[in-house]
Amino acid sequence: MNRPAPFVIPSEAAARPRSRGISAALLLLLAVVTTPLAAQPPDLPLVIDNGTIHPVSSAPFLGRIVIENGLITAVGPDAPLPAGTAGEDYQLIDATDLHVYPGMIDALSQVGLVEVNAVPATDDQAEMGIYNPHLQALTALHPASEVIPVTRSNGITHAVIAPQVDGDGVIAGQAALVNLAGWTAEEMAIDPSIAMVIQWPAIQTRRFDFSTFSMVEIPYNEAKEKAETRQNELRDWLDAARHYKQAMEAGSDRLEPNLELEALAECLDGGKKVIILAQNKRDIEAAVAFAEEQGLDMILAGGRDAWEVAELLAEKEIPVILGNTQSLPAEEDDPYDRPFQNAGKLVEAGVKIAFASGAGGGFGPGGPHSSRTTMYEAGMAAAYGLSADDALRGMTVWPAEMLGVSNSLGSIEIGKLANLVVAGGDPVAIETSMERLVIAGREVATENRHRDLYKTYRDRPQDERQAESEEAPTS
Repeated sequence: MNRPAPFVIPSEAAARPRSRGISAALLLLLAVVTTPLAAQPPDLPLVIDNGTIHPVSSAPFLGRIVIENGLITAVGPDAPLPAGTAGEDYQLIDATDLHVYPGMIDALSQVGLVEVNAVPATDDQAEMGIYNPHLQALTALHPASEVIPVTRSNGITHAVIAPQVDGDGVIAGQAALVNLAGWTAEEMAIDPSIAMVIQWPAIQTRRFDFSTFSMVEIPYNEAKEKAETRQNELRDWLDAARHYKQAMEAGSDRLEPNLELEALAECLDGGKKVIILAQNKRDIEAAVAFAEEQGLDMILAGGRDAWEVAELLAEKEIPVILGNTQSLPAEEDDPYDRPFQNAGKLVEAGVKIAFASGAGGGFGPGGPHSSRTTMYEAGMAAAYGLSADDALRGMTVWPAEMLGVSNSLGSIEIGKLANLVVAGGDPVAIETSMERLVIAGREVATENRHRDLYKTYRDRPQDERQAESEEAPTS
């Protein structure tokens, strides 16, 4: 691709290999949803009554929540019912002996981007190429994914759907904040471009070779040179975006449209959140310094060793989307509970945190199929130094604040989007049942493939020989 002289792009990015994944998702979406349905407001107001309300922003109380047109219009111990309505003019959820919480968020996820990991046709997590700032994960979101109802049935009502890099990629693309209910990706979107996602070019001295199915050692000097090359290329991209922005603002008639630079230009001077994934101490420090140098509004993701630089993150007011809490330690001589303590140490230092399924961070389960257990990552942290209240904040109000959407999400307050969970107890406790779900003001069923399979095999016909053996007397 020819580019204007002032906008010099690293040579490796100029050649675009044949794409896969995200662009192909449009065909899959059209095949499943042939008649897109526009979002419709609820027909009747919705009232959640007699439950213990946990606003997160204030103390719990026994009371009522009133929802109209997708928003919370009243909340309190004696909140007034919708104006001009009788009992039959609104929908009622009786929350007696139950607890009402804000909907949980998976702060960095690939839910809806992959169905079966081993089937490439269903895997739209990444696009080929090293620098893809213009790509939006929302275009690859598959609303009919079976993973979505499984995830939301456990209390996750909205998520940041983020692209990943392919191979040695650096700029993955733009993440979207979406509700986990809806007929189309556009209907689900809360913010189609909530943040840019960057994988920090790290010094990697080991890599997995799929041809030999073994780990391959890379000389340190070679790994360092490669990482520095990628970091300098990233700097060049941002410099080119800065020049492009200046030309746009000057109204230059010689400016050729460039979607990549236009997308990156939005991130300059704190214009858009930038999620930078980095795990170890050296890479986190380098990423923080780079973000400050370039004027980026940074959110650290992963942060396996973030506890080691907690004071730096607090000083720079950089929040952290944590990777897997329930993970093995990274080093052989690390204490077993180091990943469990990371969240508590960060909050103690004054750093805001969020929990996520798609931020990596250690050796353990993760990815979109584990999004439904994100609240248990918070629960594990709560057992190792993080308070129960802060564990809940890390699933609700703190991610909303770090993403800049706390005016509409994260707590139960008048005027906010009605994403709510009616539960039997603490939502980060594994024994808690999620009884009812409300997303964008509408009640959403908790049925999902996991429950369907459980019911199917629970009710299967009993083998007669098995029954006879069970009835036979034992000596």
